[in-house]
Amino acid sequence: MASVALLSNPRSTGNRALLPRVREYCAAHPDIFHYEVEHVDQIGEAIRTIAMVSPRIVVINGGDGTVQAALTELYSGGHFGGSPPPVAVLPNGKTNLIALDLGAEGDPIKALERVIELVASGRLEDHVIRRQLIALDRGDTGRPVLGMFLGGAYLADVMLYCRNRIYPLGLPNGLSHFLAAILGLFAMMFGLGGGRLPPAPSPMTVSLIRQGEFQGKFSLLIVTTLEKLLLSIRTNDGAGQSGQMKLLAVERGIGALFRMLGATWRGTLGQHQLAGVHFQQGDEIRIEGERSNVILDGEIFQANKGAPIILTSTQPVPFLRLAA
Repeated sequence: MASVALLSNPRSTGNRALLPRVREYCAAHPDIFHYEVEHVDQIGEAIRTIAMVSPRIVVINGGDGTVQAALTELYSGGHFGGSPPPVAVLPNGKTNLIALDLGAEGDPIKALERVIELVASGRLEDHVIRRQLIALDRGDTGRPVLGMFLGGAYLADVMLYCRNRIYPLGLPNGLSHFLAAILGLFAMMFGLGGGRLPPAPSPMTVSLIRQGEFQGKFSLLIVTTLEKLLLSIRTNDGAGQSGQMKLLAVERGIGALFRMLGATWRGTLGQHQLAGVHFQQGDEIRIEGERSNVILDGEIFQANKGAPIILTSTQPVPFLRLAA
């Protein structure tokens, strides 16, 4: 048995420089079972092997896409008899939204040391929190994909633009994200799209089972179970009567976007109705559009007319919060 199982993806951007330090740290701590994968397709076998050593905690060292694939296997693969151990996420990758939500910031080795400290202290349960996951069903025969953050509409287009056009320039992550956001905002202000700019948003329909539907072109679409949505936009921590998934949709146009940002700055987002801004909770959300992209924790899916993407929330699952 091992106290801690560490799953690393060497192809994650952050691991290109970090992995030698991780290997050295694990070599000095024999109670860590370290498993490396070269591709996300190997994560299923990795989780099966990790289950054999019965760890008290599973630590994921990779980007949000690695976390998404690992969560899907942990909670859909049945390798732990239906009761997987808590999950910790090291700060890594390009965005690290999940790691940030769980209090993991800064040096990944320091975060790993924090995990070891909590396991050794006997106070592990004091730092376990529960989060629901988003189950994404594509309408095919495959099992749902699990994650915690979905971006869609123009947001997804800008994220893909950043990934495909900005990242190859070799700029720092923060500068890449800032540049993509500025270019996206510029294109939206002047009604431009395509070419060297992010593509123009396409129409989509978003339906909630009890709250009805809204449709149009949206600059921002977020569905998440995280406390923090994006750009320091926070949600409440308590369960709403309508479900645990939080939905934020902002209609295309500078006015609606700035109303949302103003409410965020004042800390009143979701407390009052704003023209062009939809902030709701739901236990089932359907997204349908004309080849509309959505990104769930780094993995791209497409919503088509007549073939919607269906999102439901899972039962709460345990995670390890690393913040003091």
